[in-house]
Formats: sequence, C-alpha cells, structure tokens
Amino acid sequence: MRNLQQQEQEQEQKVSDVATTSSWGGGSNCIAAINLDGTPPPHITDSPDKQFDHHDENLKHDEKPGWRKFLSYVGPGFLVSLAYLDPGNLETDLQAGANHRFELLWVILIGLIFALIIQSLAANLGVSTGKHLSELCKAEYPKYVKYCLWLLAELAVIAADIPEVIGTAFGLNILFHIPVWAGVLITGLSTLLLLGLQRYGIRKLELLITVLVFVMAACFFGEMGYVKPPAADVLKGMFIPKLSGQGATGDAIALLGALVMPHNLFLHSALVLSRKVPSSVHGVNNACRYFLIESGFALFVAFLINVAIVTVSGTVCSAKNISDTTANQCGDLNLSSASFLLKNVLGRSSSILYGIALLASGQSSTITGTYAGQFIMQGFLDLKMKTWKRNLMTRCIAIAPSLVVSIIGGSSGSSKLIIIASVCNS
Repeated sequence: MRNLQQQEQEQEQKVSDVATTSSWGGGSNCIAAINLDGTPPPHITDSPDKQFDHHDENLKHDEKPGWRKFLSYVGPGFLVSLAYLDPGNLETDLQAGANHRFELLWVILIGLIFALIIQSLAANLGVSTGKHLSELCKAEYPKYVKYCLWLLAELAVIAADIPEVIGTAFGLNILFHIPVWAGVLITGLSTLLLLGLQRYGIRKLELLITVLVFVMAACFFGEMGYVKPPAADVLKGMFIPKLSGQGATGDAIALLGALVMPHNLFLHSALVLSRKVPSSVHGVNNACRYFLIESGFALFVAFLINVAIVTVSGTVCSAKNISDTTANQCGDLNLSSASFLLKNVLGRSSSILYGIALLASGQSSTITGTYAGQFIMQGFLDLKMKTWKRNLMTRCIAIAPSLVVSIIGGSSGSSKLIIIASVCNS
C-alpha cells in the first residue's frame, strides 16, 4: 500500500515538473502540451533528465549566431504578406486615394495590426503542434462541422483569388493587349508552372516572389518620392479615424475587406512546417519569436507599399493644377487605367512598368492563393492525389467566377467584381 501511494506521488510530481516546462524560454506565447501520462509530445521536449534523438542537431542549431538562425526562418512571412499586396488591395487603395485623399489610411493601419496578431498565432500553431490549421480542424471537429469549415475556406480562397486573377489578366492586357478572359486562362496555367518550382525547394519560390514584390514596390515608391505628399496630412489620415464625404463608408469596407485574408491562416501555419525547428521548448519559443519578427517586418513593408499607393493616388488626383484629362481619369480610376499615376517618374514607359508591377502583384499572389488552396484541400479532405492534380483542381475552382465575369462583362465588369469580392471578404 505504501509503495502504491509512493508511486502515485512520484507520478504527480512528474506531471507537475513537465507542465512547468511550458514557461521555459520566458515571454513566449507558445504552449508546451503534455500527454495524459505526463510525458511531453515528441516535438516539444526540454527535460534535462532525458536524452533525445535530436540532441546533436539541437546543439548545432543553437551554436549558430543569432542572425544566421533568424535568416533560416525568413520566408513564410513574406510569402504570406503578398496577400496584402494583391490587385484587390491595389484597386481599393487607388479608389480610396482618388476619392478621399489620405483620410482612409487609418483603415490600412488597423487592418495590418490585426493581421500581424492573427498571422503570428497561425505561425505559433504550426510550430507548436507540427500540423497546419486544416489538419487540426479535421482532427478536432465533427464530420459536418469539418465539411462546413472546408467549404467556407474554399469560398474564402475563391473570393481572394478573384482580384488576383483579374489583376494579372489586366497586367497581361496592358503589356501584350491580350483580352481579359484570355489573360485569366493564361494566369491559371502560369501559376501551375511557377508552382513547379516546389520541386527545387520552397526557398526558390519564396525568392522569386520576393523579387516580384520589390519590383512592384520600386514603381510606387519612386512615384511617391516625386509627387511628395504632405507628411502632416498623411500622418493625420493614418492616426485620426475619419469617414467623411460620399461613399467613404463603402470605400472603407472595401479597403478593409481587401486586407481580410482567411486563407492566409491556413497557409502560414503550413509554411512554417518547412523549417527545421529544434525539438525543445526553448527551440520552439525561439522559432515563434523569429517568425513573429519576420512577419512583422514583412507586413510593415506591405503597409508602406499600401500607403505609397494611396498617397500617390490621393496626391495626383487632388492636385490644384490638375488637367481635365487627369481629372476624368481620376473620376473613373481602376486597375486597368491607373498607369497615368506613374507618368511623372516613368514618362512614356509608365504603362509598361505599371503593367509589370500589376503582373508581379497578381502573379505572386495567385501563387500563394493556389498554395493555400492546396493545403486546405489536403488537410480537410486528406486527398491522396499527386500535387499537380490537386493544384489543377484548386486552380479550376478558383478561376471559374473570374473567367465567367470577364467573358460577360469585360474589363469594366471585372473591375466591379474586384470590389464586390473585397466587400464580401470583409
């Protein structure tokens, strides 16, 4: 009897000791879970009394300088930040600037602050559990709830993919005078080809997308440096919430909707799994911290690009000496006609370089959208099929609405569809 009581006390002490490891590494929001028998799960262990298979690997990882360890985690945040730089954001940014100058910048600031919080939680989920969000939803929820969540996630991918596909088609139309409906089809095929880079590693895909982002950023930062928007008005619009003027509420909703990306949560929780995270609480805490820093920097860059687009549009369209031609263009501003905003810096080549920037924005964001759809379908349905077949199925589902509208409504109908999709996302 005494031995039995002693064993029970030792077991309780063991559970208590393991549970306290969740606070090791201080200051992190990551949680170290424990199994019912009092032992930590295999991907999070930090007990000094045990030996582990990955002990040597963890030591080598910890020996790296801080900046080298951080660079090994860079990539997922930038890939995810593309969703906040897609053609839907460009369209709503352009119209917000043209219609309300800098008054709606605060919507972008608040939207991206909440995006950082949610994205960091998604990254922490993947690092802490070793599974991405759709896999966990499948494991945790009943059958009918699981299928409802899958359907909603697919609808979110479609709503987010509409502006991306149409924006890329507009870029192809500007550069090569291809009909919008044909551009939609080409976008679907080109996305599948670019996703073939996965064979050579996710790092190659991340590098390509980063280059595309900086091409787009360079165009608008250059124009912003030329038009020199008043800093006081920009800061006022950024930190003082205001909704004045006709259509301000609708434009604010569209602007916020373009920043709402539910599929990004599934994508971010899956992308972090491509990094080698040490099998220890301290290693997981460090990984969460590095992913938070990287996501913060990537979303800050996305915030600056969105601000640049709004300020360029607002400054050009509200200038005192604006010509009648420019005033008419500002009155009917959309993705396919916004190249005139870059004429001050780029001159006659503004249309070409704007088309390249729009193509870079659309193509990179369609890649991430397809990638997210792949993880959603794989996690919820556990489909046993080849990657290219799963990508093809995801792409066909996503581009169908864009293709139908571009055939029936042309460029004007496609532009309206972008705004409708952004409002639906919000």
